[in-house]
Amino acid sequence: MAKDADVKVVMVPLLAQGHLGQLLHLSRLISSYNIPVHYVSTTTHIRQASSRHQGWDLLAYDNIYIHEFPIPAFQCPAPNPNAPNKFPTQLQPAFEASIYLREPVCNFLTSLSTTARKIIIIHDYFMAAVVQDSISLPNVDKYVFQSTSAFFNYSYIWEIAGRPSSDDDHILQLLHSLEVYVTPEISAFWEKQQIHLKNSSGELYNTTRAIEGHYFDMLQKYQADRKHWAIGPFNPVDICQKQDQLRHKCLQWLDNQALNSVIYVSFGTTTTLTDEQIHAIALGLENSGQKFVWVLRDADKGDIFSGDVRKYDLPTRYEDRISETRQGMIVRDWAPQLDILAHASTGGFMSHCGWNSCLESLTMGVPMVTWPMHSDQPRNALLITKVLKLGIDVKEWTQENDLVESFHIENAVKKLIASNEGDEMRKRAAELRNEIKKSVAEGLELDSFIDHITSS
Repeated sequence: MAKDADVKVVMVPLLAQGHLGQLLHLSRLISSYNIPVHYVSTTTHIRQASSRHQGWDLLAYDNIYIHEFPIPAFQCPAPNPNAPNKFPTQLQPAFEASIYLREPVCNFLTSLSTTARKIIIIHDYFMAAVVQDSISLPNVDKYVFQSTSAFFNYSYIWEIAGRPSSDDDHILQLLHSLEVYVTPEISAFWEKQQIHLKNSSGELYNTTRAIEGHYFDMLQKYQADRKHWAIGPFNPVDICQKQDQLRHKCLQWLDNQALNSVIYVSFGTTTTLTDEQIHAIALGLENSGQKFVWVLRDADKGDIFSGDVRKYDLPTRYEDRISETRQGMIVRDWAPQLDILAHASTGGFMSHCGWNSCLESLTMGVPMVTWPMHSDQPRNALLITKVLKLGIDVKEWTQENDLVESFHIENAVKKLIASNEGDEMRKRAAELRNEIKKSVAEGLELDSFIDHITSS
């Protein structure tokens, strides 16, 4: 329990699914200490976060308060499957429009600050400009939420320091330059945030020392001027079984499959692929002979509720064939990823390696076929495959985004699901899952953070 009931927390997530979800999960954790949590975003993105929320019942937490603020409409281009860079440029207008939250959030914080001894703002790194006015309030402390792994952030600092000699050279020398993962527009947006980070009281990470303690320690060493807390994973580590009528149809399909026999395939909310690549994935999965659940959705737009959504086409009679042979299932709507990964039949996860997906897979003890696309994903894949040794590359990553042929996909799936190497990875993944659960149960880092923000 919190020492002081007059401490209130305000969450300010970036306007993108992976960020919205992480801070909603963190709201659950902090509210469990009897601390009121206020989660703020645009009207559209509150609706998005609520409609996709999974893993726990938001309505069961009566001290989490949701605040939605309308902002001017912004143009939402469709994802471009043929773009030379896989970064989701269609989200850039939403990122830029986030500055319209500055005034309503400032007004909200000003009002809230009169009702509590202390206000704690936890804001996404990319939302620093939105909360910049809080510096004028005497009882407000700001903490930066880093949505990426400690390994990614340490490797970034190491890179801008000129790649000095390190005990981790055998891993770090495998890094591609960060410049090939992003666009000039997101880099400029990043720079705009940095000038508002000087008054931060510390940084929070959705990670745990059980996963990347070494790199978290190295990160703290390089950034000794600020406090860091590894308080993840934010997502639940135990999933409650739902009643049959409330379960997604893919979970009922999984009930009829053998232990660890299914590869789960999903590329998250920011990946858009060409029709040619989709056909290669389809054939690779079918030719592997392994069971699969494939979430086949296009990437999000800045406003997921506006305009048409591209529907991927599959080879002729493909869905009929895999249904008739009971080899696989295609899911074209929002899928309950945590439930799928927690299912006993799921033996592997083919993923874009967004940090949320990596954490959820590790938390549920599921090894991965890694297929990074942009941003922090190639470095997350390196952590999974070369450091933790809990993943297999579908193909060596390159910035050219060449077609990954069906035989690469077929071979990677077979290796993970139907080989001794895959079995050994599942054993190691189960051991790490147990360590993660133990870390969450102990809650030392989260306790430390709560003690810090509630102390006088």
